[in-house]
Amino acid sequence: MLDSSTRRQSSEQTRRVGPTNSFTRFKREWTEQSIQEIFQRQVVTRPCRIAVKTRHHAFTYRALNESANRLARAVLDEGKGSETVAILLEKEAQWIVAMLGVLKTGRLQVSLEPFSPQERIRHLLEDSQARLIVTNDRHFSRAKELAHDGCRVLNIDELGAHFSTEDLGLRVSPDALAFIIYTSGSTGAPKGVMLQHRTVLHRVMRQTNSFHICADDRLSHLGSFSAGQGLLNIFYALLNGAGLYPLDIKTEGLGPLASWLLEEGVTIYRSSASLFRYFIETLKAGQEFPRLRLVRLSSEPVTKRDIELCKKHFPPGCIFVNGLSTSETGIIREYFIDGETEIDASSVPVGYAVEDMRVLLLGETGREVSPGEVGQIAVKSRYLAPGYWRRTGMTEQLFLPDKERGDERLYLTGDMGIMLPGDLLVHAGRKDFQAKVRGHRIETAEIEMALRGCAAIREAVVMAEEDARGEQSLVAYLVPAQGKRLGTDALRLSLRERLPDYMIPSVFVLLDALPLTLSGKVDRLALSALAPVQAETEASYIPPRTPAENILAQIWGQVLGLGRVSADADFFMVGGHSLLAAQAIFRINSTFQIELQLRNLFESPTLSELALLIEDRLLEELEKLTEEEAQNLLARVVDSRTDGDHVYTG
Repeated sequence: MLDSSTRRQSSEQTRRVGPTNSFTRFKREWTEQSIQEIFQRQVVTRPCRIAVKTRHHAFTYRALNESANRLARAVLDEGKGSETVAILLEKEAQWIVAMLGVLKTGRLQVSLEPFSPQERIRHLLEDSQARLIVTNDRHFSRAKELAHDGCRVLNIDELGAHFSTEDLGLRVSPDALAFIIYTSGSTGAPKGVMLQHRTVLHRVMRQTNSFHICADDRLSHLGSFSAGQGLLNIFYALLNGAGLYPLDIKTEGLGPLASWLLEEGVTIYRSSASLFRYFIETLKAGQEFPRLRLVRLSSEPVTKRDIELCKKHFPPGCIFVNGLSTSETGIIREYFIDGETEIDASSVPVGYAVEDMRVLLLGETGREVSPGEVGQIAVKSRYLAPGYWRRTGMTEQLFLPDKERGDERLYLTGDMGIMLPGDLLVHAGRKDFQAKVRGHRIETAEIEMALRGCAAIREAVVMAEEDARGEQSLVAYLVPAQGKRLGTDALRLSLRERLPDYMIPSVFVLLDALPLTLSGKVDRLALSALAPVQAETEASYIPPRTPAENILAQIWGQVLGLGRVSADADFFMVGGHSLLAAQAIFRINSTFQIELQLRNLFESPTLSELALLIEDRLLEELEKLTEEEAQNLLARVVDSRTDGDHVYTG
């Protein structure tokens, strides 16, 4: 329930968000049903409305439901004896069909990112105890290879025509487990947060009523389907009759994002803060988004600069929402910002209380700290996640019983906070060494474990530090094994076999020994004060040899924050990742006046290879132009140089 201060904030949020044409409050009694029951209500009410639209597919609510019913029957037929079902599909409409289909069977499910390292997928399969993998033609052979003893594979592209599209009519308890959401674990192994149907529906209720999500809304989906907030974003749309519009940035790049938001009439934009910053850099002067009414950034701290950029580029009535959430709790604080809101400090508050989530700030002794003091953020509620999958000890350590009320529990988040007057919470970092990098929640212990598995490394410490762009990036401090030589190329190749790309450190620093405190622990403060002298690359520096290589080296240097770039440098071996790749492609296209795709950089990752591709594209373009147009284009390209955030001619 809401206390007086929360009611005041709720009233203020309503004034700022404003009523929407078909907004209907999500009722508390609906949280005592199953997810598919609420979805089914939308199917009956809005059968012909678009539910999901991607670049390649569009499903109405009726078509999505019928496809999910067929898949559900196939799962029941193929997955006898399997309580956990794994989904191995890319971010497309098929994934949503599979997810809804498994929900209809009452089974527990876990999502696997298809392009994650083999070792990581295999670990999640074994840990989740999945006995059935749902996949498609594209990933079928990999799924067969990953399937351990007793695990079967169901190809969604080969469902028999005999599977009916009619509803199954199975009753599922709101207490039933629905999802395992894996995050990186403090022991160096991923840990799975369990979510019940009731837990998910309660989170949908809070966000629906807070954002006034309605059937007229169109929600962007730019992140992972398998992460906690990414999964919930799907239900914010589908359980309210709204449209869900996924776009895979890793495939599409940042270039099309602005025009796509306009074409699809997206009303609610959601992404990580880092993706938002890269996106803003692609916008042209005067570009407007008239239908956009709400922007919600997540996964990383929001800055005053982010607010200023939002006010500059989006409509006056567009609301910016900052907040704080975890996979274990869902959203626990929200801060609504409009054109009249003044942000005095560089950090933006994470906001006021939300329904059924009480925040306490605890000191080292477990007692509440005084107002204005820093304490660990603890959340008291009866709607917390049940705990961690097959990790009873960790669950008991972080989910504590409430001595005052038996139906509530207390979750220790590990985040630190300060309570300002008026019950306004400010986030003050992590208690442990967990980090948020490019929207992903990471335990650095997992990366350290992978590094220590390299024969050439004796000791390793990984920390998230602010880079030249003001964003969090991973820095690995390494002590080589005796007689061993370390190079960044070999390290990155080794790590890529075991870790996803967002967990690969951007910088490797070589040390003779790690600094220690008096108690013998690694002195992390001393590490962060060291000058970032990176490990050597295997190859010697080769200067750019052609005009295209020279211009490309300048672009890469600007994007990657490097003083010089060798002609044989591999973009992803010198600190590049998918978001930086999208930014690089955008700048390349703007400079050379060509249309490269993001995949071109993945297929031609070295500077010399990409420069050759650029030259080929330029020749193709020149053949289409008049002699005068060709001369003008060549003059712009040859004279181009980089300056600050822009590529210009001069």
